[in-house]
Amino acid sequence: MRGYFAIGVEGISKPMNLGNLLRSAHAFGASFFFTIAPAFAAREIKVSDTSDAAKHLPLYTYAGVEELTLPRGCALVGVELTPEAVDLPSFRHPSAAAYVLGPERGSLSPALTGRCDFLVRIPTSFCVNLGVAGAIVMYDRMISLGRHAGRPVNPRAAPEAPAPHVQGGQIIRRR
Repeated sequence: MRGYFAIGVEGISKPMNLGNLLRSAHAFGASFFFTIAPAFAAREIKVSDTSDAAKHLPLYTYAGVEELTLPRGCALVGVELTPEAVDLPSFRHPSAAAYVLGPERGSLSPALTGRCDFLVRIPTSFCVNLGVAGAIVMYDRMISLGRHAGRPVNPRAAPEAPAPHVQGGQIIRRR
């Protein structure tokens, strides 16, 4: 896949959720992970991150929204259950993106929402666990931008053959 992505959280308060999200980020191939104003020392998390993700991808911690820095050209995508957010299945993921989730039992701060280039929502009737939400977003990115065979119309049929190389709806030819 071309491009890259990162995932982060604002105001996280439960170490188990951070460990779960770090492990998923590592498994889905995130380029880096970040926290904004965590309620605990994010680097001390060990219990639920069984893949030891913090040793394999950079982990940045920012004291507040104003400190958050992203690479040039990286879109900030807030994940929030609000009516004005785009439903995730209809969202075209940017090739360079940093996804950010809000705290457990809360929402992204107005300051962070104001910095977001996009807001997306997982179309559920109520909030899901923070780690689950992050994994859903990363999975959606993978299947919408990845190089996977198309799904057959008939569930008993074999998957379609993948294109030579498909990236975000464009065929990339290799020489």
